[in-house]
Amino acid sequence: MAIEIDHEILERACKEIIGTILFCLPSAYKGTVYRIGDPPLLTAERITSGIMNRELETISWGLPEKSDYNPPGKSWSGYMDMQDRPLEAMAWCVERQKSWTSEDPKTDRRRIPLINGTGTLDSHHMEPVLVPKEDLYLDHLPMMEFPKSRGGKTVWGESPYAVVAVIKIHFPRKAVRIGSPETKIIKRLSRALGTDLISHQLREQSLKAMHRLAQDKLDSYNILSDCLRNTVAKTGLVFSLIKLELGFLRDQWETLLLDHAVCSFQSKRQAIQALNELLLGVEGDNKKMKKDLMEVQNKFLDLCLTPERGENWVRMQIEERWKKLCGEGKAFKDKEEEVCLAIGALKNALHLGRDPEILAAYNGMPEALKNEWTDLIYRNIERLEDLSLDRLIEILGNHDLNLPFQEKSRRSLIRLKAVAEIVGQLDLNTNMVLREVLNGHDNGVLPPILMKPSGQACGPIDIR
Repeated sequence: MAIEIDHEILERACKEIIGTILFCLPSAYKGTVYRIGDPPLLTAERITSGIMNRELETISWGLPEKSDYNPPGKSWSGYMDMQDRPLEAMAWCVERQKSWTSEDPKTDRRRIPLINGTGTLDSHHMEPVLVPKEDLYLDHLPMMEFPKSRGGKTVWGESPYAVVAVIKIHFPRKAVRIGSPETKIIKRLSRALGTDLISHQLREQSLKAMHRLAQDKLDSYNILSDCLRNTVAKTGLVFSLIKLELGFLRDQWETLLLDHAVCSFQSKRQAIQALNELLLGVEGDNKKMKKDLMEVQNKFLDLCLTPERGENWVRMQIEERWKKLCGEGKAFKDKEEEVCLAIGALKNALHLGRDPEILAAYNGMPEALKNEWTDLIYRNIERLEDLSLDRLIEILGNHDLNLPFQEKSRRSLIRLKAVAEIVGQLDLNTNMVLREVLNGHDNGVLPPILMKPSGQACGPIDIR
């Protein structure tokens, strides 16, 4: 229940209250403020002391003399009422939450005699600074263990207040009386100190809460960003699946064209088979290189590349390996011409689906539709916007196309298109949400994020 504010701010507030009291009470010459710590220790620690210089009308500050209450202070067990030691006014103020006035030091039963600067005993008044417990913790009072008094009673157990500080003002001997105007002024100013300390604490708590909120917002942003970005990144699989489906359509289309071709054309698979036979037909010690080349050539059959990308892949992965292999020994050197012809046939096979002679031989669909169809499935695409999925799906609905798995491909592309649209909207919403989380929103309300640009809510998707 201690006041938790910066020590410099606390010391400045204590100096202000001491200075106010000393300047308001001409008979007072010294003031001290002690902070009372959290239970159960209730450590009383002197924060600062001020002594009025009558000639200069200024106050000297510091903790010059030795005292058990100088930092780190004295705990409750050190100053509470005990039978075997002198009673202290500090214990009275903290335990009972009442002031203590020492009118005559010689007769004060809670007096530890101190001699002032003139060589005589002084009088003093001690005033506890009380603040409501709920103000200290804003109605969220934590569970605390409170100490017991000598009589076994819980300190502050039934009181709505907590003692956060004690003000001690020194006077010349017999210059202050119980209930005198001086004590009333000190009591009133103690309340001002309590209010001042609470305001400082609330301000500090507000700043800490703002920092926590800012950090929580940043943490939330990072967590949300990580989760959503990972989701969007993983959905790049959708684009890969669409390209895979296009490769499947190209294979169907090329098979259909070859069935109707009037001349003999070699397919991609036949060209790879020819290269594999050349590789197996030559004996040599380059078993590792041969095995690697065989795996690369077979892998190419599983790739769904457009003719341009496929030709580049053949050049970099297959042709370069063959050149290296042919340079290793005479056995492969003799096959170099056959290899060049086989690689050339493979490159030509990549363009089979849009070869003018082969296309001309197929009259199963209108010429304009045939040209549009080949343009769509052989187009190089870097993003979904480069592909007219709607038109592709529409053409797949035309029975004149006559592909063996035409309907299956159409349904697959419909589903993939729907997922792609959801992913695109998710990416847009992700950026919006992350921007709102990081920067806040002027109206304090997030805009609707599951809305189409037209303002229509996203409805069920037709995948027929």
